Parts: sequence; C-alpha cells; structure tokens
Amino acid sequence: MNSIVSAQNIYSFTLKNIEGEETHISNYKGKVLLIVNTASECGFTPQFKELEELYQLYKDKGFEILAFPSNDFGKQEPLNGKEIQNFCTLNYKTTFQVFDKVHVKGKDAAPFYQFLSSKNLNGNLSSTPKWNFHKYLVNRNGEVVDYFYSTTKPTSAKIKKSIEKLMGG
Repeated sequence: MNSIVSAQNIYSFTLKNIEGEETHISNYKGKVLLIVNTASECGFTPQFKELEELYQLYKDKGFEILAFPSNDFGKQEPLNGKEIQNFCTLNYKTTFQVFDKVHVKGKDAAPFYQFLSSKNLNGNLSSTPKWNFHKYLVNRNGEVVDYFYSTTKPTSAKIKKSIEKLMGG
C-alpha cells in the first residue's frame, strides 16, 4: 500500500525551499497551515500582501503559510529561486516560507500537490488547483481540511474563521 495513503497527513513529505535546501514538512507539526500555489505575474499576485497580513495576524498562535510558486497557469511564474524570493520580499515584504517552484496539477504535479488535491490520498477532500493562489487549509494534525479558490482573499472572514476554529479560538 502507498505510504502516502496510510499516512493521511502531510508530514511524510520533504520539499525544497526557495534556497534549494531540503525541508521536512514535519517541521510544521502542530501548526495550522495555509498552503498556496503562487505566481509573480498573475492578477491574483497582490494576494501576497494579504497573505503576509494573515501571517502576521496568526503566526504567534501556531500558524504558518507555505507558498509554492508554480508556472502551471498561463506561464505566470517566469522567475526562479532567489528571483522569486526577492520579488516577494521586495514587493510585498513577505516573511512566510516560500518553497521551490513546483507543478501543482496534471501528470507532472509534485507528489505533495497530488496528496493535497486528491481525497484518495489525503482522506478528506479533492480539489485540484484551477489557477494560481488556490489555498489549502491543514489542521494541527497535518490533515487537509478545507480549500479556497483563488478568488477568496486571504484576509476574508471565511478564511479567518476557518483558521481561528482550527487554532481553538
């Protein structure tokens, strides 16, 4: 049996951060996570500002945002590595974790994104990103519990209520 299926949480994954270093998702055990596929040349790119606001609001309460740049939609992420990091920090003052560019859909989707988007793997829900800035909400046990389409702003009441519920407040 596939170990991803039996695990039913995200902690078995290791991914490269924006500096190319291996990062174990288990480092985020016990935290509420918002996982977002991002792009620097998208109509939703200004959501970086709201993502940072959301991160600042909840980071001291056990909340993290994990951003995964992707060029899967309209080739809207032409940058790589440090260029992406510089874009985010210079233009939007982001401080949350940005990972290396990945595929988030289709046959080339990273195993992590296959897990996030498939109920057969994560045990809870199926939702493949339809565009950049698709958001997955993960509880403190590493279980995918909700998702939000690109059109849902990060600081929306819907997302904040969901985060607060998972944080126990």
